[in-house]
Amino acid sequence: MLPLVLAEPGQPQIIRKIGGSPEIKKHLEDMGFTVGGEVSVVNAIGENLIVKVKDSRVAVSEELAKRIMI
Repeated sequence: MLPLVLAEPGQPQIIRKIGGSPEIKKHLEDMGFTVGGEVSVVNAIGENLIVKVKDSRVAVSEELAKRIMI
């Protein structure tokens, strides 16, 4: 397993685990990040990642992306 921040841009990945406090897990779930779901990195801008999840593009901080394991 690798954190999402190390994913190759453009390559679809399956979310294996989401770490962090219950509040962080809930926040990521509300954004569409669920275990077993597909995610792909679109672009990295500074310390933020633009990711495609559930047919939407979402910006997540590097801190949050480190909690999403693929």
